[in-house]
Amino acid sequence: MDGTAIIIILAIAGVASVLLFAIKGILDQLPDVFDSFRRARDAWKRLKEQQDEAAKSEESEEQAAPVDDEEPPMAA
Repeated sequence: MDGTAIIIILAIAGVASVLLFAIKGILDQLPDVFDSFRRARDAWKRLKEQQDEAAKSEESEEQAAPVDDEEPPMAA
């Protein structure tokens, strides 16, 4: 009976040790995940801003196109 109790205690300690090691590994990776998310979000915002600026410049070019209502000069 004493041998079984020791084995059970060692098994529980081993499982707890592996669990703590796994949790530590996950927690160590979280800052990198957050940094990657932040970079992806910033890149998405820059892409949207560039698309908005391109659309605005196209609209302004269409509006700023000069309309020539004058008749061309006549040949002499």
